[in-house]
Amino acid sequence: MQLRHEFKHEISYVDMLSLRSRLSAVMQQDSHAINGRYKIRSLYFDNLNDKALLEKVNGVNTREKFRVRYYNDDLSLIILEKKSKINGLCNKEQAIITLEEAQFIAKGDAANLSQSEKPLVKELYYKMQTQGLKPKTIVDYIREPFVYAPGNVRVTLDYNIQTGLTGTDFLNLDCIMIPVGNAPIILEVKWDEFLPAVIRDIVQIPGTHTSAFSKYAFCRIYG
Repeated sequence: MQLRHEFKHEISYVDMLSLRSRLSAVMQQDSHAINGRYKIRSLYFDNLNDKALLEKVNGVNTREKFRVRYYNDDLSLIILEKKSKINGLCNKEQAIITLEEAQFIAKGDAANLSQSEKPLVKELYYKMQTQGLKPKTIVDYIREPFVYAPGNVRVTLDYNIQTGLTGTDFLNLDCIMIPVGNAPIILEVKWDEFLPAVIRDIVQIPGTHTSAFSKYAFCRIYG
């Protein structure tokens, strides 16, 4: 399991403009970005007791959450992810799934996933069956990603967060999405063994502090 360091800051629009300029001078843009950014749509899962939500809110040291996501409204590449948090470090497992599998997942139709040969799909199927995991809400946002090879550093600026409320029809590109009121801009920094000093200096913003902000938890305010 590859564990990575991660921190988040809630920043202002002015901070983002300054960061965008400084990051662009040192880091490379992610090759998947279009004009420096891309749209992310995710469908998050939870059980009837809101286990993932409550563990996040309560700061449980070891926790996990499942989501399915795609980028720039492109349904030709859909990814199932499990993100784990272990004593402050992060791990992310991924599996590319078919549109048909995504349709089953979005409907909470676990039975049609039982024959999958993909370990992560099998795990989701098992937890849908035994833990009551089911689709909970859609989260949309815009991401500006930057990468830096030493330390395998990834810095992202996330904004324009929207929620699907209690809707889970995330494969419908025209589904109703609602802007999340008072949602901040989120600076995320992720790295492996070390964070190079040049990046550490750039992402230091006076007046901000490390945040436990969760887009999923923030969007769940609405349902």
